[in-house]
Amino acid sequence: MATLQALLFDVDGTLADTERDGHRLAFNMAFAEAGLDWVWDEALYGQLLAVTGGKERIRYYLDAFNTHFPRPDDFDAFVKGLHEAKTRFYTQLMAEGKIPLRPGVQKLIHEARAAGLRMAIVTTTTPANVTALLDSTLGPGSESWFEVIAAGDIVPAKKPAPDIYAWALREMKLSPQEAIAFEDSGNGVRSSVGAGVKTIVTVNGYTKDDDFSGAALVLDQIGEAGNPYTVIAGGGGRGYLDLGAVEAVFAG
Repeated sequence: MATLQALLFDVDGTLADTERDGHRLAFNMAFAEAGLDWVWDEALYGQLLAVTGGKERIRYYLDAFNTHFPRPDDFDAFVKGLHEAKTRFYTQLMAEGKIPLRPGVQKLIHEARAAGLRMAIVTTTTPANVTALLDSTLGPGSESWFEVIAAGDIVPAKKPAPDIYAWALREMKLSPQEAIAFEDSGNGVRSSVGAGVKTIVTVNGYTKDDDFSGAALVLDQIGEAGNPYTVIAGGGGRGYLDLGAVEAVFAG
């Protein structure tokens, strides 16, 4: 039987609740700066999360929700510019410390690091967004704790395709049976499980009704002493995920 070698972390919604009060606000700030009257409220943004990737989300919004918007001639450049502005505003929000890590995340990362476990980031968000979140929560230089940062457009097919996980595993020279993934959404689980990686899910307000078929354990959060998780599907345990509990899920 394989031994657990690495923890693979999604970012948005998994490490921190960045979607509602981070990315959504940054998109709206970018739209306002561009002179657009678009406003993505919480309900609409929940629907837009069906699509992964910021540029892809803008396109989906125009295809499905704002079909009368006159598209500029260089539409690709228009979308790219909006997304670059959104990333700038997002990193600004992160630098101001607006978004904390979810309960138990920091403790688990520190525990894994102390135990010598390898770690990687596997996400559809941009590398700049990853750096901004890690710097503002774990401290400057913490990005180096993660052996691989698989982010953004590093593979053409984003989650729910398994490509980003397959890429990260190749870079780390690991088999899928030597790692465990942490995700928060149905698209994320389809990606990680599709790559053959056992997966723990911590849901959030946007993803709680997703289909998590194939996940080994579904919780409302990683949890910590005094702030236990609630089990949605899978085993029980002590109420929070320390490294021992993660290894038990991996071996189960």
